[in-house]
Amino acid sequence: MKKVSFAEFGGPEVLQLIDAEEPHAGPGRIRVAVRAAGVNPVDWRLREGQILGAHPLSLPAGVGLDASGVVDEVGEGVEGVAVGDAVFGEGASTYAEFAVLSAWAHLPAGLTFAEAAGYPSVVETALRVVREVGVRSGQTLLVSGASGGVGSAVLQIARERGVKVIGTAGAANQEYLRGLGALATTYGGGWVDRVRGLGTVDAALDLAGSGVIRELVELTGDPRKVVSIADLGAPGLGVRFSGAAGSVPDALAEAADLIARGRLHIPVEKSYTLAEAAAAHRDSRAGHTRGRRVIVIGGS
Repeated sequence: MKKVSFAEFGGPEVLQLIDAEEPHAGPGRIRVAVRAAGVNPVDWRLREGQILGAHPLSLPAGVGLDASGVVDEVGEGVEGVAVGDAVFGEGASTYAEFAVLSAWAHLPAGLTFAEAAGYPSVVETALRVVREVGVRSGQTLLVSGASGGVGSAVLQIARERGVKVIGTAGAANQEYLRGLGALATTYGGGWVDRVRGLGTVDAALDLAGSGVIRELVELTGDPRKVVSIADLGAPGLGVRFSGAAGSVPDALAEAADLIARGRLHIPVEKSYTLAEAAAAHRDSRAGHTRGRRVIVIGGS
């Protein structure tokens, strides 16, 4: 099969499209013929060697954690899914023609494979950080970097839970944030005052890692009310860094339910081929995403 891999840490240029042996589904796992793979910041952070603690790697290594596709192997002990089912989920080395998934849910009706590949890690992360930051119905959550995949999910999950959201993003994404039910404002000089003008902040999330931790602590009044998924220096300021995936075991089922009820939608901003994985990483690292980037491998 074809697979994206890297043999050394570095920039996008270390990614190679290689011929590799097909993986197989062990106990408690399924294998899918991949139709699309989600592009996440963790993918290029791992490729750069940034965050290996939660995701230890042996080189050469594959790339990708999220995928959608058609089940073609079911491991021992797995129930509720059969060969031929369309699913989306989380696994390893998903930038490939076949991948093994450790968590999955059936594709909701009307969702394309390309769209579905953008949800798994994003929704798991969104559910996790909303829980960790402790925001409750009737309170106000500030989301820095709100227009990307995780931000898009956070805004909709928070709205579903009765939480008011203030989102910061670039000028081009203001209407996008408002369309997701957030009060929107831009980055740049004076942004703290603009946020204050929109309301009192009870909790805050840093999703972009753009050096705003001190300001988020200032706005909430307490570093314990701030969580970052993107700034590795956050703990030095008393702020929790949330980087461990897999702590919301029902995340995919909850995502499928929200999608089916029309309460969650994350658009695909751009799609790439396997051969364009390096370009996908460059674009993801540049930021300013509206929704998701995905690698399309089969029919989507």
